[in-house]
Amino acid sequence: MKAKNLKTNIQFKCPEFWLLATAVGCIAIHLTLVWKVDSSNLLSISLLFWASVSCLIWERRTSLYLHSGIISSLVGLLILILLLVKVASMSVYGNFLCFLPPLFGISLALLSSGFQGLKQYRKEFLVLFAFCIISILPGISTDISPLTAKFAAFVLWYSGSEVVRSGENIYLQTGSVEVYQGCSGIELICQMLGIGILFLSLFPLKLWQKILVPTVSAIIGFIVNGMRVVLMANLVASNQKELFDYWHVGDGSLIFSFIAVLILGLLCWFILRQNQLMHPNKRSLK
Repeated sequence: MKAKNLKTNIQFKCPEFWLLATAVGCIAIHLTLVWKVDSSNLLSISLLFWASVSCLIWERRTSLYLHSGIISSLVGLLILILLLVKVASMSVYGNFLCFLPPLFGISLALLSSGFQGLKQYRKEFLVLFAFCIISILPGISTDISPLTAKFAAFVLWYSGSEVVRSGENIYLQTGSVEVYQGCSGIELICQMLGIGILFLSLFPLKLWQKILVPTVSAIIGFIVNGMRVVLMANLVASNQKELFDYWHVGDGSLIFSFIAVLILGLLCWFILRQNQLMHPNKRSLK
């Protein structure tokens, strides 16, 4: 009993234990806030990015420089306290949820490694700032609805349908659909781009592969969403409103996201497989 209590006391006095507990608490706070705003896309991408950062840290846990001075610790603690006070005082979070992970990351890095040790977290900062960018990008980017409508109209025409497009509107013989900004696919494109960036951060790739993966990720997101618009246009033309609602706002929309992720996953698996065949003795994970 005494030995067990002694071990527990040592764990609680260990700085690494408190750093881990603080990091877990920050992640839990962010995910809880994202869950409250009821955004399935933001929640899924948040889980992926936090899991990737955790994986990167865990892989290098024995080689990290963990020593922070008084000033850096106070700065990190101050940032953390200000963030927690800000979170507690807000009722509508908006884009603040997108900036929260990199700010949490900076405060935790200062607490654990000080100013001198910040450079060892370059990959983690890249991932967290990438999360910030792709999360706010759908709200500030150019509306690509006309481009999505043009792609969907082309696919419908190529498949033999009589179709007329005017801006964001697609007219068929027995119905029409309008491609709003929310259906343009920009969210799925950003989500796929984020997954591509995670792949780059986790695995060693050649230069052309580093260019290929994000590019193809965005293209996959655009094409898959365009095919979803094609399906919904056909459902409207055949007067199947229930099925249209299912694929538009129901679980059907998530199926297309899964299809896009699956296609990208197969591409990433193929790239890793080819690299492994060319360099069989090289580790895959960074």
